[in-house]
Amino acid sequence: MILAPVWIRFQIHNRDYLQTSIVGSMPRISPELHLTLRLPDTGAPLRHRIAESIVDEIRMGRLQPGDPLPSTRALAEHLAVARASVVDAYDELCSSGYANARAGSGTRIAPGADVAARAHVSSHAITPSSQPASPAASEKPDASWDLTPGHPDPSLISTTDWRRAWRLAATAAVTSDVPGPDAHPELRRSLAEHLRRTRGISAHADELVIVPGVDSALRTLVAAAGFGGRDVAFEEPGYSRARRVLEDSGVRARCVSVDGDGFDRGLLCATDVAAYCTPAHQYPMGARMPVSRRAQLVAHATTSGTLLIEDDYDGEFRYDVSALPALRSIDRGRECVAYVGTASKILTPSIRVAWVIAPPALHPRLVQALRATGEACCSVTTLALSHFIDSGALSQHIARASRTYSARRTAFVTALQQQLPTIDTDVIGLAGIEAGLHVALTLPGSVDDATLALELQARGVRVPSLANYRTTEKGPRGLVCGYARLPESRARGAAEVIGNTVQRHLT
Repeated sequence: MILAPVWIRFQIHNRDYLQTSIVGSMPRISPELHLTLRLPDTGAPLRHRIAESIVDEIRMGRLQPGDPLPSTRALAEHLAVARASVVDAYDELCSSGYANARAGSGTRIAPGADVAARAHVSSHAITPSSQPASPAASEKPDASWDLTPGHPDPSLISTTDWRRAWRLAATAAVTSDVPGPDAHPELRRSLAEHLRRTRGISAHADELVIVPGVDSALRTLVAAAGFGGRDVAFEEPGYSRARRVLEDSGVRARCVSVDGDGFDRGLLCATDVAAYCTPAHQYPMGARMPVSRRAQLVAHATTSGTLLIEDDYDGEFRYDVSALPALRSIDRGRECVAYVGTASKILTPSIRVAWVIAPPALHPRLVQALRATGEACCSVTTLALSHFIDSGALSQHIARASRTYSARRTAFVTALQQQLPTIDTDVIGLAGIEAGLHVALTLPGSVDDATLALELQARGVRVPSLANYRTTEKGPRGLVCGYARLPESRARGAAEVIGNTVQRHLT
């Protein structure tokens, strides 16, 4: 569908170039400026289409550097879209350098925007899903909808802020030192402040240890604590990659069933030297552990001497609910919780940076274990991430990404509910919609979810089943649907395929 041209009032240098019905009169179009925004239905997210339409106006010369953009409310009213979509579009224009926003001055076209527009520089990173598929690619059905969970959308990162952070990191002196576990002081300081503000964790920079990924964090914790050959309680269903890392490190992963509130401390055994859990958004079922259960779990671990390994993999993203305290923030004595965080879900897995805050007694052994293995992060990478945090770009990114992920979640969940009207009954349910980057579509125990996932892949939807996260045939059945990289405009198509295929398996 092509929307009709939209005429918007602009005041440039105190002159009215275009008057619309906003002021309650018939449109009077000035010959000096003819601004029309057309939003073709290209399949791209709405925020991209709005931003691209404004860039087109710059390219055609109808907007010049210094010209003001209308308020988000006025533009949303004329386009008949949600204001949030216009806010996201303006965020995109500002982050890509096409516009500048100043408090009290509104949003204006940035200097040099006309040059960039004429050079056909996009206002956002072009992802493979938004590019025209080649004939060969179109024959591969597994490329249609990728709902693999655990992947954020890196195109949401401000390229301006990202490049600035890396340019600053590149100005640092080149050293010949190999970065050890006590290196990266800038990032440790930045993360300590970030965790205090966002997760309520009070930790000194010297307490943080930077590691190249969560896998490295788990291996190092096992080695430092001497857990080889001993029992570690693990969520069932749970994060299968983490379980394999722990088992490859020599521990016996003892699977403990989770319920609607996540990990239950009542199922811990006296032989468990540690427990791995994901309280912010249980992976993969999505439960948010209530405060009361968090407090009980920490109290039990403090008394029993059990180490709680808290994997806070996507704790920054939550929707329509308040933040809950991390286990580490409840552990006032800092005796029983080893907190593990990562940049993989916030930004992108490609930078391979994670961090550990261990109990004070374990910290020296953690450092020693890392020295023994030689695992380390690139100093330039950690310095760039530090600049990205200190500049406020990470906070802005989390806010911007949260709005986008929330919209994608709503579009996908709404489409699923329309395709599967039995959702929210005892037959089919949706779990984990309040936070994170995925939802779990739970199905009756009679459904072979592994076969269902294979059939969906053959029909163009790549989505894992809960069989990938179970260790036995017992346990919940369903699909784990990641929506972070699913544009709102494509949610209905994915939901239709899932709905039709699930209905066949239910009959």
